[in-house]
Amino acid sequence: MGKLLLVAGLVIAGIGLLMMVGIPFGRLPGDIVIRRGSSTFYFPLVTSILLSIILTLLLALFRR
Repeated sequence: MGKLLLVAGLVIAGIGLLMMVGIPFGRLPGDIVIRRGSSTFYFPLVTSILLSIILTLLLALFRR
């Protein structure tokens, strides 16, 4: 449980650092945004795929 919390904290800190540098994490090209009238639908497709790949690689490294 301790390793999982450590990895989660490092991932959150890494995302925070990327956002501070200016990388628009969460608004990447390929994310779906539909605006109609006063409503907006946002689906972070590319962001979800990228986050999944990064977490898979990190967890694979920590399991060894």
